[in-house]
Amino acid sequence: MAAQYAYVMKSMTKTFPGAQKPVLSDIDLQFYQGAKIGIVGDAPFGNQAYVVLDGDAGTPSRLVPDLPRLRISSIDSIEADEALMGAIATEPRLMPHLHLSLQAGDDMILKRMKRRHLRDDAIRFCEEVVKLRPDMVFGADIIAGFPTETEAMFDNSLKLVQDCGLTFLHVFPFSPRKGTPAARMPQLDRTLIRERAAQLRDDVAAVRNAWLPGLVGQPLSILAERDGTGYSPCFARMAVPHGTPAGTIMTLTPETVTEGLLR
Repeated sequence: MAAQYAYVMKSMTKTFPGAQKPVLSDIDLQFYQGAKIGIVGDAPFGNQAYVVLDGDAGTPSRLVPDLPRLRISSIDSIEADEALMGAIATEPRLMPHLHLSLQAGDDMILKRMKRRHLRDDAIRFCEEVVKLRPDMVFGADIIAGFPTETEAMFDNSLKLVQDCGLTFLHVFPFSPRKGTPAARMPQLDRTLIRERAAQLRDDVAAVRNAWLPGLVGQPLSILAERDGTGYSPCFARMAVPHGTPAGTIMTLTPETVTEGLLR
C-alpha cells in the first residue's frame, strides 16, 4: 500500500512520514470506544475526524497539520453522529467517498449476523449524506451466501447496490470459521455462494461503469499511488504521468475511461 495511506487505529498521534491522506476506520475507532482506544479516547467518531483536521474537539492543535485529505473507511452507518454529519457537510478535506460496513441487505440475515443496523438504516444514511454532500459516493462490504440466505434474501442485497448507490464493493463469499455461531447454521452450497458473489460484483461493476463516464472532462484532484495510477476524491482511479512520485497531488482532466480506469 502506498505510503500516503495511514490507517488510524488505537492511540494514533502521528501519521506515517509524507502521509497525504490518512484513513479513519469507524470499525476500529467505534468498536473500542469503551476501552478509550482511538485518537482522542472516547470522543464520538465525528469529533475524531475534526481533531485530525482542525483540533476542534477539545484539543489545542491539529494532530495532522495542513493535511490535504482525510478518507473515512469501514463506517457503521448507525454510529454516524451529529459531528460526523457536520464534517461531511462542511469540511472539503473530508473525501466524498465513504466505505460502509453493510455486510448484507436483508434484515433477517443482518440479525443473524448480529449487526446493529437494518437495511433501512443504511439506505436512510446514504440519502441523508447525499443531501449534505451531493458529490458523495459509497463503497461497501457485502458477504455472499451467508448461512440460511434464500434467493429473496440475496435479492435484497443485490437491490442495496442501487438503493444505496454503491459504486465500489468488496464482496466476500461466506466461508465458515470453526467455533462461530454461523458455522453451526445450515450452510449453502459452495457453487451457489460463488455464483452469488459473482453476481454482486457484476451488478456493482455495471453501476460503476455507468458512473465513471460522468467524470470525463472534469478537472480532478488526483493523489498518486506507486503503480502509475492515482485516486480522485471520490475514489475513482486515474492513470497518472509516468514517473509521478507516490503522494503527489495534481489536477488532471480525464478524457476517456478504459477498463474502469480514467485516462
